[in-house]
Amino acid sequence: MNAQGLYDTLRPLQEARGRFFNPDMAMTLDLLGNLLVNKKRYGYMACPCRLAAGTFELDRDVVCPCQYRDADVDEFGACFCGLYVSASVRDGKEPLPVVPERRPIEKTLAALG
Repeated sequence: MNAQGLYDTLRPLQEARGRFFNPDMAMTLDLLGNLLVNKKRYGYMACPCRLAAGTFELDRDVVCPCQYRDADVDEFGACFCGLYVSASVRDGKEPLPVVPERRPIEKTLAALG
């Protein structure tokens, strides 16, 4: 599967949950492509914007869609990496925000080994 195929597969599933892909297709396809790279590398789609340990148990919180996505989209209008956005951001009513990292520093440090 390539990034476009992943987009086509996930889009209707995510939209049914009220989550939308970033309308910047170049950015979206790049992020989806990097999720596929991580799937090949680790066996699961770890967020490409976060450091992964390479162990599912340590990375469970950042397997896309990560456990922080919904809170980020609800509070800021986008997730940390910008792959998922609110309807307002998708429709151009709000700009793509800068989203602060919610992942505890201990998780990131654990990924460093």
